[in-house]
Amino acid sequence: MKRMFLLIVTNVMVVVVLGIVASLLGVNRFLTANGLNLSALLGFALIMGFGGAFISLLISKPLAKWSSGVRVIEQPQNADEAWIVETVRKFADKAQIGMPEVGIFEGDANAFATGAFKNSALVAVSTGLLQGMTRDEVEAVIGHEVAHVANGDMVTMTLIQGVMNTFVVFLSRVIGYAVDSFLRKGDDRDSGPGMGYWITTIVLDIVLGFAAQMVVAWFSRQREFRADAGAAELMGRKQPMVNALARLGGMHTGELPKSVAAFGIAGGIGQLFSTHPPIEERIAALQSA
Repeated sequence: MKRMFLLIVTNVMVVVVLGIVASLLGVNRFLTANGLNLSALLGFALIMGFGGAFISLLISKPLAKWSSGVRVIEQPQNADEAWIVETVRKFADKAQIGMPEVGIFEGDANAFATGAFKNSALVAVSTGLLQGMTRDEVEAVIGHEVAHVANGDMVTMTLIQGVMNTFVVFLSRVIGYAVDSFLRKGDDRDSGPGMGYWITTIVLDIVLGFAAQMVVAWFSRQREFRADAGAAELMGRKQPMVNALARLGGMHTGELPKSVAAFGIAGGIGQLFSTHPPIEERIAALQSA
């Protein structure tokens, strides 16, 4: 319930902010008496597409902390916490990135990395992961998350999401205008677009949005293979990551907030919309690398 509330509030605030920006720049007035102003529409699409993606990226770390209940380890309270912090530090140094914040959250087995910048990221692991895996396996999972940060996956996925969002906003309105023009041939258009425009735009926003998410999910799955390989490289051997994946396949994994779900060690639903490849494919790819 808390996560759903945060998601709704965040999305509403983002849409309001982007709407204000588009209005101030005048690009929201792409429907004119003379037809569709494609330059203004492209500006509107870029603001709505990339603006939302980048705002989400910038607030990803505080939002993840709040929604997942992450407790950042400022001063390790026991040997396990000290080991986790030192493991992250070791991998960060090897990957040549700044030391991420390190956190623990309550829940079933999972872990994630997030943050807008390589040198100020957050790596968090769940209590279920720590309790259900050996140290070698936990170390491999931490290596996987540090690899996400080192590979710049958060920014890459934001750019891909921004491009897809822009195409959806632009195409849905161009097609909506074309459909409306066809349906209203000979009518007086001074009163603005008709129902054909609004209905077509809404339907295409949904349909093209689903298609765009398939593309984003495909890129996300490729990025998981690279992070698995990155963990093996950071550890200097593949087997701990293979063992961690095999163990993960037999565990009940925890659900992560949408803002960081793509950067967890496990997650996603359905083959086309899954952010993570099947465990068997990940193990096979790692073993054959």
